[in-house]
Amino acid sequence: MKLSSTRDRARIVSYKEAIFQGLAPDGGLYLPVSYPDLSDLFSRLEGSASFLDVATELSRRLLGDELSGDDVEKLCRTAFPFSPRIVRSENHISILELFHGPTCAFKDFGASFLATSMELFLANESRRAVILTATSGDTGSAVAQAFKGKNLIDVVILYPSGRVSPLQEKQLTAAGGNVHALEVRGSFDDCQRMVKEAFVDPDVNTILPLTSANSINIGRLLPQAFYYVYGRSQYANEQPVRICVPSGNFGNLTAGIIAWKWGLKTEGFIAATNVNDVVPEYLKSSVYTARSSVHTYSNAMDVGDPSNFERILSIFDNDWSSMRKVIEGAAVTDTETVETIGSVWERTGKLLDPHTAVGYCAAKRYLAETEDKSEILVLATAHPAKFSEVVQKSIGSSPELPDRLAAYLDKKKVATMIGNTTGELKSFLIETLK
Repeated sequence: MKLSSTRDRARIVSYKEAIFQGLAPDGGLYLPVSYPDLSDLFSRLEGSASFLDVATELSRRLLGDELSGDDVEKLCRTAFPFSPRIVRSENHISILELFHGPTCAFKDFGASFLATSMELFLANESRRAVILTATSGDTGSAVAQAFKGKNLIDVVILYPSGRVSPLQEKQLTAAGGNVHALEVRGSFDDCQRMVKEAFVDPDVNTILPLTSANSINIGRLLPQAFYYVYGRSQYANEQPVRICVPSGNFGNLTAGIIAWKWGLKTEGFIAATNVNDVVPEYLKSSVYTARSSVHTYSNAMDVGDPSNFERILSIFDNDWSSMRKVIEGAAVTDTETVETIGSVWERTGKLLDPHTAVGYCAAKRYLAETEDKSEILVLATAHPAKFSEVVQKSIGSSPELPDRLAAYLDKKKVATMIGNTTGELKSFLIETLK
């Protein structure tokens, strides 16, 4: 598997180089140079393979030139002691539950695979890595859990003060050890900007071997593509399926599009956002207008300038009409989010978190407004207990916390407060990790 930057397709790097660089030297994001046709593999699955089987076979095909067969099996067994689960909900709608990992969020898949990949590559090398990442919620907790205690790796996580749920904050600040949490006086967009600027700062990069663990890093996106393949395999091959993706920074949707480029059979994607709807607006008008993010109940999707949209544009060669044939856009309000959680609970007994509710609402709206008879697979991105305040507002009671979440409540928050300037981040990095 070879990769190149969205801004310079001529410079080719390996998977190993790409994951340790995170952001390309030109400021672009890494994407595969080409996409192997894996439709032969997909057509044979038909629900017969476990998620671990799917992940192992895909990893073997994609990374076989850099990792031995034994290393690929070790990588997948270590990274994925958990699996997605598919739940049939209502007529034409199913849910792919992606919250059965250690932090109860879909980002466990990518973070665990990336952390294990890095540890494998570093095992025989006398060097270290410094993970620098921004989070609007679940990325931070997943990264903290995945990289906690990893040899030769330090982790720095930036998150916006007051804009993550209390439980998310506990998860990303309580890891300790090699994991450093920075509480930023600003928005997620500020955090993301600071991280990007640090990656291209020559002073920082001369001193520290920086890389990222959020969806800037291609090593996060590739394993997320695996669960699209697994989810589609749970339907008959001839069954038309459309996939609805709750979207914020658009890494998850990018992973689905990568799977589609490999030959995944789908009628297309629904990109479901909250009122931070710059991409749905682009899909309507062909005009992209970044703006400051607005705080919503689905806070992990509060992104006003999603970085992964650069990857999507690159995949479609900046062709708006081609993109429109594959991706539908939908924006959902907080009122609709709360109503969806309540109505789905009443009708089906299925409890949704606010991000999954955004996707579910978009799926219901799509079915009501079109004549499409496809099955729609909605990605359930987080356990509802991670957002108990919103769930309680919707149904009048709080969901029960899984044991692996409840364990965080008694842990102590340890975070360093900084302003929203790259200078303050730079000072922390050099003073703390040099």
